[in-house]
Amino acid sequence: MASTSTALTVDQANARLHELTVIDVRTPGEYASGHLPGAHNIPLDRLDAALSALKTAADRGDLLIVCASGARSAQACRRLADQGITAAALTGGTTAWTQLGHDTHRPAGTRTPWAMDRQVRLAAGTLVLTGLIAGQRWNAARWLSASVAGGLVFSALTNTCGMAKILAKLPHNQPRASHLDDTLAALTG
Repeated sequence: MASTSTALTVDQANARLHELTVIDVRTPGEYASGHLPGAHNIPLDRLDAALSALKTAADRGDLLIVCASGARSAQACRRLADQGITAAALTGGTTAWTQLGHDTHRPAGTRTPWAMDRQVRLAAGTLVLTGLIAGQRWNAARWLSASVAGGLVFSALTNTCGMAKILAKLPHNQPRASHLDDTLAALTG
């Protein structure tokens, strides 16, 4: 790949899938819901712990970083570039991948947690509703709804999501240590 800020379209990635090391930076729950064939799961919040393994993998061949929409993978590529590791992001992420009819793999026998965007919608909706209902009795509780609304506006304007970062820390969204260790071993072996 020519530069550290490379992006590949779904068609380009599909044509080169056999030669790319694919790193999925979504939460383990999102990864379990369907990932590109052969993808390794290293959640974005664990990226720093995986730098050595990612450097080794990048020295052997090209890295493709994947998330749901492309936002987290672009962020991961920037972080890797800061460490001298060249990687490309998948434009449109797994959403674009599946929309174009490409297969995704799911770990056998695992319960599929909700996708992060669905978790965010549930949490935001619950907090807004709670603020409105509690606000019937305690006016100050309406600030809960207002703060969530403000957070959603900020999220849209900055293309970031603080609530997703918080939800990603919940136990069902965390990789088991053994899974991450196995992934890192596969990348360095």
